[in-house]
Amino acid sequence: MVDLSTSIAGVQLPNLFFNASGVKCQYESDLKELLDSESGSLITKSSTFEVREGNPSPRYCPLPSGSINSMGLPNEGYEYYLEYAKKYDYTNPKPLFVSLSGLSLQDNVKMVEKFAAADLPCVLEVNFSCPNVPGKPQLGYDMEAMENALQTLAPIIKKPFGIKLPPYFDIAHFDAVAAIVNKVDNLAFVTCVNSVGNGLAIDFETETAIIKPKDGFGGLGGAMILNTALANVNAFHRRLKGGKKVIGVGGVTSGKEAFLHVLAGASAVQIGTQLQEEGPSFFARVKKELTEIMEAKGYKSLEDFRGKVKTL
Repeated sequence: MVDLSTSIAGVQLPNLFFNASGVKCQYESDLKELLDSESGSLITKSSTFEVREGNPSPRYCPLPSGSINSMGLPNEGYEYYLEYAKKYDYTNPKPLFVSLSGLSLQDNVKMVEKFAAADLPCVLEVNFSCPNVPGKPQLGYDMEAMENALQTLAPIIKKPFGIKLPPYFDIAHFDAVAAIVNKVDNLAFVTCVNSVGNGLAIDFETETAIIKPKDGFGGLGGAMILNTALANVNAFHRRLKGGKKVIGVGGVTSGKEAFLHVLAGASAVQIGTQLQEEGPSFFARVKKELTEIMEAKGYKSLEDFRGKVKTL
């Protein structure tokens, strides 16, 4: 028997897999599909203070080695997801995560105040890493602003919560971000990575950018970012203190990549591009494949190999 269960922010997940915020989670009908799937949890679309239509289409396109998108945070506004969280059946074995992505610190404060007042068992993930809102830099690359935001939001949230981070490419940045995160007692997890910002995909035949927003610039996801994601997962697994955990995202197309994420240090794994392309049935496949890998290697639980990647 293989145990795929895990815990994040004090809640138990029957298995380690769920959707990455942004994929198949904007509407209640999407969330119901996730509930009906074999995922271990679910997270809502990153919500802004008000409803957003997002960027003009085409704004997502699969690529031979992954995907490119510039969605621009289309969502139904935080009140929609707050109401969903209020009526969520918390006897369901799948815990509910709610993603918040205010376009300013003031918006984030107002949203977390409303969730704190509702005093719900859901877990908040604050998005510091959307690379696809024109004119809005990623908070995750501004260390001073990120620390200020965390010091402002954490006392309001009070309960354990997490943040979604952009990919980092410099060891000094891993050190700096981990130092900021380690100062916040109730910051229980980091989710990494969001899409690799501002790639450009060009159609060879038409000589035209493949997506419309931002002159074709968009976030890269899927198989092509696996190694960047693994590096970020492992870097934060090594640096975070006090039981803080890492949720790995990026490049998971099968049980093999999920295994590598856990080996690098992930306590849970979110799925983006592959979920968009394959649909919620992917969770059954990836669970089966990971179980078979663990059986073949003699591992009975995720703890048996989490973070135990060997170095030369």
